[in-house]
Order: sequence, then C-alpha cells, then structure tokens
Amino acid sequence: MKMFFTHIVWRAALLLILQTAGCGHAATTCRTRRCLANALIKKESLSQPQNENCTQVIRVPFIEYQTLAVKTKELRLVSQIRATLLWKDPELGWNTSEYQYDEVVLPVAKVWTPEIHVTNGILTTMNHNSKDLLVHSNGTVKHSVIISAEVNCEVNLFNYPFAGDECPVAIQTWTADGCGTSLDLNYLKMVDGTHGDWQTEYAILDRQASGYDRNYIRVGLKIKYTNPFITLMLPSILIVLADVLSFALPLSGGERNCFKVTLVLSFTMFLIILNDALPGDSHCSPIIRTHFCICLVFLVLSMLVSMVLTGLASDGRFIFCCWPRKKSARANTGDKGDKDDEETKADISVIELNASEGDSRMLKKIVDFLEDLSAKSTDSEKCKRFAETVDKIFFWFYLVMGTAYFITMVCVMVLHTCSVNHFDFWY
Repeated sequence: MKMFFTHIVWRAALLLILQTAGCGHAATTCRTRRCLANALIKKESLSQPQNENCTQVIRVPFIEYQTLAVKTKELRLVSQIRATLLWKDPELGWNTSEYQYDEVVLPVAKVWTPEIHVTNGILTTMNHNSKDLLVHSNGTVKHSVIISAEVNCEVNLFNYPFAGDECPVAIQTWTADGCGTSLDLNYLKMVDGTHGDWQTEYAILDRQASGYDRNYIRVGLKIKYTNPFITLMLPSILIVLADVLSFALPLSGGERNCFKVTLVLSFTMFLIILNDALPGDSHCSPIIRTHFCICLVFLVLSMLVSMVLTGLASDGRFIFCCWPRKKSARANTGDKGDKDDEETKADISVIELNASEGDSRMLKKIVDFLEDLSAKSTDSEKCKRFAETVDKIFFWFYLVMGTAYFITMVCVMVLHTCSVNHFDFWY
C-alpha cells in the first residue's frame, strides 16, 4: 500500500513538471504578430537610428500639397502638407524564418520618428496621420504626417488686382554638424487650388543651389481679378466717368457744383470703407493706392475748376479779381458813368418831381441808364461766353487725360513686374 501511494505521488510530480516545462516552452515559442510587436516595443527604439554615417536619410516618396488660405492683408500663406516618410532602422528588423511576417504595426509613441518643419513658417505644427506606423522585416519604417504651416510670404502686390507671384514653402529636418537627418523628396501632387480671391496655379518641388538640405515647394499664386476689379477698380472708373459727364450740366444754377461736391464726398467715403479691403503694404507697394490718390486729385481739380468758371460766368469774377468792363457812352461826355442803378433811379424820381427843370435832362438820364444796362448785359454775355469756352476746353482736356491715364494705369498693373527676394530667410 505504501509503495502504491509513493508511485502515485511520483507520477503526479512528473506530470506537474512536464506541464510546467510545456508552458515555458509554449511561452518561448510565441510567433504571432502581437508577440513580434511586443518584442520590438521592448527594444525601446526611441532615438535616431545610429550607423557609421551620422546622417539618417529620410525618403519622402509622396507629398500632397494644399493651399488653405492666402491672407492678403497680412501677406501670409496658410498651407497643409501630407507626406509619406520612409526610413530604415536595422534594430527594428527581424528574421522572417523566426517570424513569418513581412510587416507589423507598432504604436508611434514607442518608435522614433523624424520631425519635419517649415523653415520660413511663422506657425508650424506637425501631427501624425495615425497613431500607428508600419515596420517591414528589413527594418524599413513607413509613416505619414500632416504639416500645417502659416508662411510669411512677401508676395509681389504691385500689380494688384492683377498680381501673381511665387511663394516658397521651405521643408527641412533637424541637422547639426554633419549629424541629424536629411530629406530625399520625390513626387508632389497639388490638390484644391482655388481659395477666395487667390488661385494656386502650380506647386513644384525645388532645391536651392547653394545648399543640399534647402528643399522647398515653389507655390505659384495668382489673384482672380474679377472680384477685386469689380469692387475696387470699377467704382473708381465709374465715378470719374460720372464727373466727366457732369460737364453737360449748365454752369449757372449751381447744380453742377453740387453734383461734383457729392462725387468727391462719395469717393472719399468709398476709400474709407474699403480701407480694410485693400492689400497690405510690402516691398512692392500696391499701385492701386496711387491710383485712388490720382482719381481723388482728378475729382477735386474738376470741382475747383467748375466753381471758378461758375463765378466767372455769373458776375465776371475770377477768384478775387473782377473781369474788366468797357466804359459807357456817357463817360465820353464828361458825366460820371459809374453810378449804380439805385442812384440813377433816384435821379429819375427827382426829374419826375422837378419836371420844371426840363424834359431834355430827364430824357438824357433815361438814355444813360439804358446804356449802362446794355453795357453790363454785353459784359455779362462776354464773360459767360468766355467761361463756356474755357469749360469746353477743360472738358476735352479732362476727357483725354482721364482716358489716357486709365489706359496707362491698367497697362502698368498688368505688365509691370516688381522683383522680390523670397529667400531672405536663408542666410
């Protein structure tokens, strides 16, 4: 009986030992993807891969570029870049005979990833496109990132609203004294090029000749001139055109002067209201500001000339001077001919009351009075004709000069170029 009990105890102990050994063997022979991922995570590869060459090459096989907005007032370009990154970390590789998988998914927080920034960006943020990344058996790591950048872009706005220019978006990684990372850019695709008043015509990968690591995206921008032309240029043209056509109103009566004053005040209010809509000042200041100033000078000059000519046509006054008049016929007889109408009328009344002095003297006074009225009427007609002649000359001068100015200004806005150094952030 004792021997039987001993046999059972030994048998149980042997089974327990075999079971424990089997569990340990099973634990060491786990070949699933999760076991592989856990094994790679335990390596804690949180530093840049180190090899004989201190610089790690980061391949960027694909970049997707998108212009989010162009802030004309602040001269800022807001863009978004989606990039696929490839680099090799030998310590993350494994033997496919041991783990029969070509790739495995690892969390981004447990693996070193390169950092890409925009050199000329005022505000730059890089976010991971996913919380995981893909690792191949040969140690190649594949990951995607999203870069949002607000670039200080010195766009040539001289030709506004017909402006167009290029803006660089410099892409770089960290490097110092021959160590760090370098980018190998391959292919770029632009998406969604229309944003507000601006149109992104192209986006091209380029590199500055003076530096190997000076990679940038050359973004071509152009204003869709329809909206700025309608809201800025067209009102100024129409207001000046209305001022030119106001010469059809008569000089007398004051209607023309009131209309011209209204145009000047309207244009001034137009400039005040649209001050926030005008582009910001830069190295190449927008010529449209000068255009508005010249239009205002045209309107004010036309208003002042019209006022002066109105005074000249009404009473022969030219600013503070009087237009010279011819002497009346009674001045040749030695009698004073510069008496006003009230004195003459008073003399006539005296003549009527004192009829005994003679009819001849009364008739002479009446004749002199009528001659003075005729002389004044003749002088008034001459001043009016002279003012109308000057008005017509100024009208044709104003029309020709205004037309020539607008044609010249549009040609300058479209054809003139102003050079801007877009790479002053690199030195």
